[in-house]
Amino acid sequence: MKNKLLDIPPIPAVLFAIISVQSGAAIAKSLFPVIGAAATASLRIGISAILLLAVYRPNLFQITPKQWKIVIPYGLSLGAMNLIFYLAIERIPIGLAVTLEFIGPLLVAVFGSKRFIDYLWVLLAAAGIVLIAPWTNNGIDLLGVLFALLAGALWAAYIVLGGKISKIMKSGEAVATGMLFASLLIVPFGIIGNGLNSLTPTFFYLGLALALLSSAIPFTLEMKALGQLPARTFSILMSLEPAAASICAFLFLQEHLTFNEVLAVLFVVIASVGSTLTSKS
Repeated sequence: MKNKLLDIPPIPAVLFAIISVQSGAAIAKSLFPVIGAAATASLRIGISAILLLAVYRPNLFQITPKQWKIVIPYGLSLGAMNLIFYLAIERIPIGLAVTLEFIGPLLVAVFGSKRFIDYLWVLLAAAGIVLIAPWTNNGIDLLGVLFALLAGALWAAYIVLGGKISKIMKSGEAVATGMLFASLLIVPFGIIGNGLNSLTPTFFYLGLALALLSSAIPFTLEMKALGQLPARTFSILMSLEPAAASICAFLFLQEHLTFNEVLAVLFVVIASVGSTLTSKS
């Protein structure tokens, strides 16, 4: 499986990772009412770490000090990002959470740009974010909003650190090692919260599917893409996340898109395609 994943070109790899993550979000949603957000994150990260370590078998004793200095914070930011995002969607709609979270990658795109046309694509993606967010809704949980923004900051760190580690370490080994540290950070929250006490074989299998769709597969694909694409291009491609979240909500939860949301989808798709076509190789 790992060879087939790593053979996918970088742009399709990012797109497939997005679809995989949003499909996994539907599974996570079904686990929240029973075991909670922290236990769901623990299950996802813990199983992902086991799978990735078994597949890629990184030799931890051969990792250099230079690699450790990046792969450890990479893994910690990856784990914290997932836990905090789950805490956010416990409190606010997933479309709003994904939209607010995307501010992190958008800022990476802004600071990484050097040409005027790059700013145009970022502004178009930003317009889509504004349209897709339900800013006029009352009763939005402010703590949920803060969690989503913090997850966005961690997402930005994940992009920057992922780009660095991908240049000095093999993609699969970097993801597996990073996921090990993510699990060391996150799994204790699931244990302390007693959410894992409610785990049944059915929920374990759902957690396995969640680990594959939301972590093992997309993080491997993203790591490959980060090693071949500029952080700016990767970030704007990830602007498809809010659109993918809305589409998955329609497919899995029968939530219909409003006119503004459809318009937002068009904006982010155009921005993503435009950034890809005009990016320097």
